Amino acid sequence: MTRIVTPFEGTGLPVWTEDEPPPSPLRLYRTAVPAEWVDYNGHMSESAYLLAFGHSSDAFFRFIGIDEDYRSGGHSLFTVETHIHHVAQARQGDEVVFDLAVLDLDSRRVHILHTMCAAVTSAEIAVGEQLLVHVDTEAQASTPLPAELTRRLDALRRAHAALPRPAFLGRPIGIRRG
Repeated sequence: MTRIVTPFEGTGLPVWTEDEPPPSPLRLYRTAVPAEWVDYNGHMSESAYLLAFGHSSDAFFRFIGIDEDYRSGGHSLFTVETHIHHVAQARQGDEVVFDLAVLDLDSRRVHILHTMCAAVTSAEIAVGEQLLVHVDTEAQASTPLPAELTRRLDALRRAHAALPRPAFLGRPIGIRRG
């Protein structure tokens, strides 16, 4: 079986410390749209958006201290819900950047928002909203976030509180009638 490898595995990206002001928003991932992300319509496939947001999440995890060492200790963040809003198209070779904001958290969960934009124009292409849960990977059960991680996440949440929020945030999918 082939395992998905993120662009950041084994890179040793530095962990953010509270000595530095929290970036608002976080811009941790940038890429050119590769050919394998493009579908028969000539633009990024819907599954590629989820993969790209996953790469952005991985950069975020490393930024807050969740890396190979952390995961080898038996803990990780799992995504339990994702909503993707497609705003515009991205085509092969387009340079895209990902901004990330921490919207909320509690003792076990983190609510984040990814915004994928054209690198040159800053035009919004897609928005990914995710709910993450902290997990004991041995027990395969949710477990409280450690205090140090909670402090980092809460500092980011406070720094990101003033960022604009899309009107559709948290809205269920459905056809509105009448």
